[in-house]
Amino acid sequence: MSMRNSGDTDGAIAEINVTPLVDVMLVLLIIFIVTAPMITPQAMKISLPQTDALAQRDQVKNEVLVIFKDGSMKYKGSNTSEAELKAFMVADGKMPHYQLQVQADEAVPYGRVAQVMALAQAAGLHKLTFVTIPRQ
Repeated sequence: MSMRNSGDTDGAIAEINVTPLVDVMLVLLIIFIVTAPMITPQAMKISLPQTDALAQRDQVKNEVLVIFKDGSMKYKGSNTSEAELKAFMVADGKMPHYQLQVQADEAVPYGRVAQVMALAQAAGLHKLTFVTIPRQ
């Protein structure tokens, strides 16, 4: 039976300190938990309808309009009214290759979507797309 002396400095330490690794992994986990909901449209509490997937052919400048189930709208990340939305669409619609992407909740009545389509037409927009989730 051999005894180790606590003052022995000749031996190599054969243990790996995993505490820094665990700290880094916990920080990364927290970052992913906080940022993951911001990446998907579901972070805005809308339920997009499911359709067959189609690829977009044109290279366009996309702006996103979100219509929530209560009828409120968010354009470029900020809440907006119909009058403000029309003014934004008139200004933005003059840009070449401009396209408005509408993310409407499944529960939004068709009448509300038709109102937004009429606003876009009155503002002179020619390209309007509806964002959906591909069927699986």
